Amino acid sequence: MVRVEIKSKDSLLLRLDTRIGLIYVVLFSIIIAVSDKISVVAFGLLSSFFLFLFSRIRWFSLLHRLVFVNIFIAFLWLILPFSMPGELFFSIWKFNVTKEGFMYSLLITLKCNAIVITSITLLSSQGIFRLVHALSHLKISNKIIYLFFLLYRYVDVVWNEYLSIKRALQIRGFKFSTSLHSYKTYAYVLATLFVRSYNRAENVHKAMLCRGFNGKFWILNHFKLGYKDLIIGSGMFFNILFLTIVQWSKIIF
Repeated sequence: MVRVEIKSKDSLLLRLDTRIGLIYVVLFSIIIAVSDKISVVAFGLLSSFFLFLFSRIRWFSLLHRLVFVNIFIAFLWLILPFSMPGELFFSIWKFNVTKEGFMYSLLITLKCNAIVITSITLLSSQGIFRLVHALSHLKISNKIIYLFFLLYRYVDVVWNEYLSIKRALQIRGFKFSTSLHSYKTYAYVLATLFVRSYNRAENVHKAMLCRGFNGKFWILNHFKLGYKDLIIGSGMFFNILFLTIVQWSKIIF
């Protein structure tokens, strides 16, 4: 699960209406993902960085997550600039880097970082309950919301089950190898994990029925849209509008 440490509880973005943040992240991600203009993506990254500074989230919390994201992007830099056909940009030893491959790799890097920074800033600090609440207000299907909530809630439970099985194997001196015994052991581990997950799901379902669950999570406290939310939401809307105009018009920056 994604958790972000908040440096200050006085951040306006932390108290922003989750519905506004969720809508902005979806629209922002779509525009950045489909954009083919480096200027649009660069401005999107700049705006996401500005939101991060405004949120007062710890730098380490962001950098820790960006490292894992950019590790996968680094593999693209090892392949695309050298394999994509196009105009010669420069050479590294005997390897030719094309301009099209270099710019495409740069575009992917900027896109991924812009979307990840925006998502961490506006969503990770909200908590699962506020996100599910916002999805409910946005008229998303209840089945999808419940699936998302239960998956988020119990993925750690399944992971802890796996760790307990792994520790039991280590205590018994098991070491992985390419032998048939090792492959059988891992097959038993997966089967045991599947059975335990199924039993846990059955117990959770029975517990929810005992508490009167009828297919709906009742919400006690609702969002209240304030003037600060409207001001910040207006700024986000103009940012989305600006990115859209630059992307799908003949304006060149």
